Amino acid sequence: MDLKKLMADIEAKNPAQPLYIQAAKEVLETIEDFVNENPKYDKYSIVERILEPERIIIFKVTWVDDKGKPQVNRGFRVQHNMAIGPYKGGIRFHPSVTEDTMKFLAFEQTFKNSLTTLPMGGGKGGSDFDPKGKSEGEVMRFCQAFMTELQKYIGPETDVPAGDIGVGAREVGYMYGQYKRIRDEHVGVLTGKGLQWGGSLIRPEATGFGAVYFLGGMLDAKKDTIKGKRCILSGFGNVAWGTALKLAELGAKLVAISGPDGYIIDEEGINTPEKIAYMTELNETRNNVVAPFADKFKSAKFFPGRKVWEVPCEIALTCAIQNELDENDANLLIKNGVKYVVEVSNMGCTAEAINALQKAKINFAPGKAANAGGVATSGLEMSQNAMKLSWNREEVDEKLKGIMKNIHDNCVKYGTEKNGYINYVKGANIARFIKVADAMIAQGVY
Repeated sequence: MDLKKLMADIEAKNPAQPLYIQAAKEVLETIEDFVNENPKYDKYSIVERILEPERIIIFKVTWVDDKGKPQVNRGFRVQHNMAIGPYKGGIRFHPSVTEDTMKFLAFEQTFKNSLTTLPMGGGKGGSDFDPKGKSEGEVMRFCQAFMTELQKYIGPETDVPAGDIGVGAREVGYMYGQYKRIRDEHVGVLTGKGLQWGGSLIRPEATGFGAVYFLGGMLDAKKDTIKGKRCILSGFGNVAWGTALKLAELGAKLVAISGPDGYIIDEEGINTPEKIAYMTELNETRNNVVAPFADKFKSAKFFPGRKVWEVPCEIALTCAIQNELDENDANLLIKNGVKYVVEVSNMGCTAEAINALQKAKINFAPGKAANAGGVATSGLEMSQNAMKLSWNREEVDEKLKGIMKNIHDNCVKYGTEKNGYINYVKGANIARFIKVADAMIAQGVY
């Protein structure tokens, strides 16, 4: 494996796609030695084949607003790899959605799904449609128009999308209804469904729950405990909410959350049912601001236009968007005594930030491993749908905990360095590469 040549080829084939290039480089750098020590992967050109998505679908979405005027958006579905199961990955509705965004997320999803041990390939999709400021009717009509085209390419044994940023239970419901209307099938083609019609318990909380379970593994490996630990996180959506719930349950002290407008600090702790529930309330307003939290709770203070990473803490968790924590933020966290940094968002840290954290020997968990709880529970929803069963909350939670433990243990297996430092990025990349690569070799060249 010639890393320099591979990166040159990737950059030439994917101009103006920095996120995909960043994601590919990060993976390739950590698996380079392993691949070169195992010539079978070069023999079958596995790396080159994994880098190329199996299918990229781009389509027009035309819908009618409340004024009767047709509007046009662009839809995407990147079906990256199905070596170990049907394509699986979320649908994102946000103005920032581009082909680059979807490619990097689908690439990451392929490997993330492999870590869960569940039979799921990798995909991702979405649209540059913004639900913010739209009426209920407009959101419904957009979702119906989007699914009218997407339904041609998905199915329970082909591609099973889920929710993501801008796509919650409401949007999944509208899309599922349209799929059912067109195909005349009531099947598990989407996950994140309502409990009354095929959904799974714990799905909204799962990404956050899983990340905290992974964090628990990191703490156990250091013979440390989460109780009383001072924590901060970015965001206040479903991912942040689920993370906050589990942190509170396990006895950590969450003191700060953030939004695009700034951050909230509450030294009494954001760990009561009322405070955590208000995060959901803020998210549902779709105004994308966190400032009202300080109006609601007198113990909280709002810092406008500033990043939460300046707050001293022992544990920091990214729960918002990609590249939200940069090198300067990482150095500030290190200076302020952070011990554990967990990517709960997809690629929440820049490459420079990760390098800084690892150089300082900070325990760092990459999103490709730590945030697999969401897709793992989606996989559990698929299993329930296939068996026509519905597991209780305790069953789902226990299965999720077991999956996250296995992911952590595999990261430790392949990522422990000679000096004892656990390079979770390296461990995750090697473990997930092996699963996909070996399946591809077994299935022949296609």
